[in-house]
Amino acid sequence: MNPRRAFTLIELLVVIAIIAVLAAILFPVFAQAREAARKATCQSNLRQIGLAFAQYVQDNDGCYLNAGDERQAAGRYWRWPLKPYMAYGRAQGSNPLASTGTDRNVLWCISDAATAFDQTSYTYSRCFFQTPDQIRTLAQNASPFAAYLAQGFPPVTQVEAGVTYPANKVLVAEWTSNHQSPKTATVVDAVGAHNHLFADGHVRFVQQGSILPAWNGRPDPNLTVDGIAGRDIR
Repeated sequence: MNPRRAFTLIELLVVIAIIAVLAAILFPVFAQAREAARKATCQSNLRQIGLAFAQYVQDNDGCYLNAGDERQAAGRYWRWPLKPYMAYGRAQGSNPLASTGTDRNVLWCISDAATAFDQTSYTYSRCFFQTPDQIRTLAQNASPFAAYLAQGFPPVTQVEAGVTYPANKVLVAEWTSNHQSPKTATVVDAVGAHNHLFADGHVRFVQQGSILPAWNGRPDPNLTVDGIAGRDIR
């Protein structure tokens, strides 16, 4: 009987090299597929948020959400008025802006590593609770994050009839560029890409370079030229 033939060292090295090449080819493909699935989940989140906003507006005589705080663009402020329209946890008794049992819910993008704003990954455009004149004045602040600061402008409820371009005006957007590098880029930066919910309810993944310059020259849907009557994409 012939003795059993074993792999030679060279053959073993060739097999290992082939596996390494296949891994180098397939791993990025798997990573892209995983991120595409996460992006789709985030878009589903935004569609649900859009339905909640639509119901809120319908129940409030065509008025957009106004939580009474200048900083309500941040999620921990606008999330609570929408609670009757979405299922998530409860507020902490000692801190009404924080919540319990709400991580990993419709308000959080699975690709978002940040835990700020009570784990709410999305920002509510300031145009929907400030007048166009206020938006123009707010944009004079040199800070790129002017829309998230209290600057002495009490919120003014805006109405649905004031939206001139509902398919082109961003209502809610991902705060960071979660699904495309650089992932540190925020909604006010000129790089990256974000999922956007528009005033007509549709959701789109948009490159920051496609967002029109706001009053401050940045692609910032919070400070859109003409405010609620303006548009963020052509």
